Amino acid sequence: MAKNQSRTPGRDVRGGNGKRENKYKIVPRNLPDQSERKKGWQDGRSKPVRPKRAQEKRADAPSGDIIEGRRAVAEALEMGLAIKSAFIADADQTDATLKRLTAELAEMGVPIEHVTKSRLDQMSSHGAHQGIMVRTRPFEYTPLADIIRAAGEGDALVVVLDHVTDEGNFGAIVRSAEVVGAAGVVIANARAARVGVGAYKTSAGAVLHLPIAQVSNLARALEDLKKAGFWVCGASEHAEQGIWNAPVEGRLALVMGSEGAGISQLLLEKCDFLAKLPQHGRIESLNVAQATTVFCYEWLRRTSADA
Repeated sequence: MAKNQSRTPGRDVRGGNGKRENKYKIVPRNLPDQSERKKGWQDGRSKPVRPKRAQEKRADAPSGDIIEGRRAVAEALEMGLAIKSAFIADADQTDATLKRLTAELAEMGVPIEHVTKSRLDQMSSHGAHQGIMVRTRPFEYTPLADIIRAAGEGDALVVVLDHVTDEGNFGAIVRSAEVVGAAGVVIANARAARVGVGAYKTSAGAVLHLPIAQVSNLARALEDLKKAGFWVCGASEHAEQGIWNAPVEGRLALVMGSEGAGISQLLLEKCDFLAKLPQHGRIESLNVAQATTVFCYEWLRRTSADA
């Protein structure tokens, strides 16, 4: 489709009478009866105590994202992560690798605390600190309004992730979005992967260069993008049209669903159109990171003059 042609992006999600066709069903979860849940402590017995989760932080662990191990710390330094503090075992001060890492941290002005190996053992999540741990500074998310403002008024791509939970997938998506020149990525602030050590690594540092917004309401974020002139495309295997025929171009907000459930019904209803990837093989589909890469590059091919 030529960029100056009119289009009706909602054509594949509306019926002939102009109303949206509900082609997607929400399967209710089998939630326990609330009265049964409360029965055990409302009949005079004490209220049950929730067991502690294995992944809860140790009481003596420092707050923030912790990176442990010599190689992991070296990669953090190489990627330019903002490091708040470092903890290094006293007993290993003569180790050449630790001396080099200590020197690099000191050169960056990172506060260094020399502690006992037993203290590191207590702080470690999996006992593989190798004599060194660092605490990174909290990632600074960008307000959605700033991403929209930076996108200007012309062609722009914003990738919206509907509760993608795997940090590796999230980092790979950010990497693809940054490479094609996207204006930013939008994620939910709950039940979704965030910018952590894994995302830094799988994005090859792209999280340091691409604005990422963390919002409480993805549906409202899509409405804000629409008001700013973005068409909303949902990537769905249930779409009637393929990516090659869909208007994946111009000023686009691309919605990618979670690894298991895909795009939620609420966000599907906010999409102007849906598009799917063609499939000729036997497996069900690509994962969300791979699929996002294809959509990003199709947008780049349509939009960029030198693509």
